[in-house]
Amino acid sequence: MSNSDLAARRARFRKLHEEGCFVIPNPWDVGSARYLRHLGFQALATTSSGLAFSQGLPDADWAVPRDVVLRHVREIVASVDLPVNADFESGYAHEPEGVAESVRLCVATGVAGLSIEDSTGDDARPLFDFSLAVERIKAAREAIGSSGVLLTARAECFLVKHPQALDESIRRLQAYSAAGADVLYAPGPQDPETIKALVAAVAPKPFNMLVFSKGLRVTDVAALGVRRISTGGALARSAWTGFAQAAKRIAESGDFSAFEHLMAGVELNDLFSPK
Repeated sequence: MSNSDLAARRARFRKLHEEGCFVIPNPWDVGSARYLRHLGFQALATTSSGLAFSQGLPDADWAVPRDVVLRHVREIVASVDLPVNADFESGYAHEPEGVAESVRLCVATGVAGLSIEDSTGDDARPLFDFSLAVERIKAAREAIGSSGVLLTARAECFLVKHPQALDESIRRLQAYSAAGADVLYAPGPQDPETIKALVAAVAPKPFNMLVFSKGLRVTDVAALGVRRISTGGALARSAWTGFAQAAKRIAESGDFSAFEHLMAGVELNDLFSPK
């Protein structure tokens, strides 16, 4: 990718966050990335859980080594002509200096954005202490420098079941915003009132919502003021669900009926053939 193409992708990604609401789906491999591009999505994001499952590993803190993640991100970036945001977990380091090193490596893959979360992976202390969490975002911001890469800061309070999840998320997201985050993200809640409170707390900066509720539509989420909608590992799990159901039928009863409504091989061949 040329420097001009890289700069253009990053500029397009930044512009997407200026108004309206867009969906940034999460492919887990090159094929799924190219199919999402085929459907017309304007940007993509990697998924740590989708990658982990494809490697036969759990969606656990740093279960997939950093070098494998970086190689995967680079492959996704190279596979499509779209801006790509990296799900970069907690930066593959605890201290700010280590986060900065990881972020510099991620920026070098050609991403247009990356996210850093504040979960530790430790059940006893699931979130980084507040001051350290803020310093980690500052370090990520400094490592990004003038590259044009968008920094998303994630507060994991809802996912780790913090007793005051909303209040603590707001406290952290506002501090991350002041530390240089461009986009704020608190995955977990699906109810309108909580989302509206989070959107208002970080305004005018954009808020990213993780959607996994079947009752929601893009128009519903957009009406709450959300700027960016991600799907996390849901698309990967959709694929796993279809695969598991078909395989179980064969293993348990010799039933191949799950093959009835498959996409045609010729359709996929045509999609992936060089144009």
